[in-house]
Amino acid sequence: MKNQEIKFKTSNQSYSIVIGNKALDCLPKKIKTICPSTKKIALIIDTNVPNHLKTIVKKKLRHYDLFFLPFIASEKNKSLSKVNFFLNKILLNNFNRSDLIIALGGGITGDVAGFVASIFKRGINFINIPTTLLSQVDSAIGGKTGVNSSHGKNLIGSFFQPKLVISDTSFLETLPKKEIICGYAEILKHSIIKDKNFFNWLKKNTRKILLKKSKELSYAIKKSCLIKIFFIKKDLNEKNTRMILNFGHTFAHAIEVKNNFSKMITHGEAVLSGMILATRLSKIKKICGNNTAKEIEEIYKNNNLDYTFKKYSKPNSIKNLIPYLKNDKKNNDDKINFILLKAIGKTTLPNKNKISINDLKKLSKSIIF
Repeated sequence: MKNQEIKFKTSNQSYSIVIGNKALDCLPKKIKTICPSTKKIALIIDTNVPNHLKTIVKKKLRHYDLFFLPFIASEKNKSLSKVNFFLNKILLNNFNRSDLIIALGGGITGDVAGFVASIFKRGINFINIPTTLLSQVDSAIGGKTGVNSSHGKNLIGSFFQPKLVISDTSFLETLPKKEIICGYAEILKHSIIKDKNFFNWLKKNTRKILLKKSKELSYAIKKSCLIKIFFIKKDLNEKNTRMILNFGHTFAHAIEVKNNFSKMITHGEAVLSGMILATRLSKIKKICGNNTAKEIEEIYKNNNLDYTFKKYSKPNSIKNLIPYLKNDKKNNDDKINFILLKAIGKTTLPNKNKISINDLKKLSKSIIF
């Protein structure tokens, strides 16, 4: 299957997202075109990336001074101290702004490397090569970079667009099913917030995606990227409508922080839980109907994903999340700013459904399953 190339254009910048099997083959030619003055490349690489992929990248970049910077990718390492470590390494090797930082790994690696690139001498060339389904459909698109704080997830960061994104689906072949589910959560989210036809396609093809079928994966990645780009173009710096992309994430981030970013619950599994909770809340608030909630729950059940919401069967399981909702990035006062669902393909706008902590505690009895 031929590689697909999506052009992402803003008012002052454009870059390509290349999707497909063996898409990495285009890397050397692309660097010559978009970074013609580059001599040094810092490769911030997730230690989970298989050695054979590192070898392939090394061969493709053999004409450059290449510096490998291994990164143990975890939410705890997504920190300012790790950013400072990488900055010092790059400064010691006399990089300048015409040189290049490449991220090779999942979303955490891309977020950290992108943040490093954004603040190194106020901006150095950056290319993102996401190696997980989650990063290919979500974090690699849109230019959001950053790190966590003890107060919550992704609270320190910047907006910084890459020069190129390469989503090579052959990287996904070695991923465990748990990681594929993690990325699928964001694919499903994109369909729920924007595209009923895509949601219907997922009803028929989710099993093939979870089995890592290349044709279906490439299509789902492309559709997800296009939906995300739609929202980003409307609101580049996430002041308003781009927040719709955070559907389900208010609960999801609370789940992650409450569990101290444990590997037992992946980001995608938290998002799957969060979307169901947000849909249930939408139903209680009479914003969406029972059929909408039922249709979404059905796609979970048909693909053995309902374990992500079965754990929220008691009022205390919801109440225990409430203290962790306060630091969500969408909040701009003392209320929780929820994105809720009207129907599959249509959400409420940001700042239209703010709920106080006390009211949420009362509603928590009705959200349970």
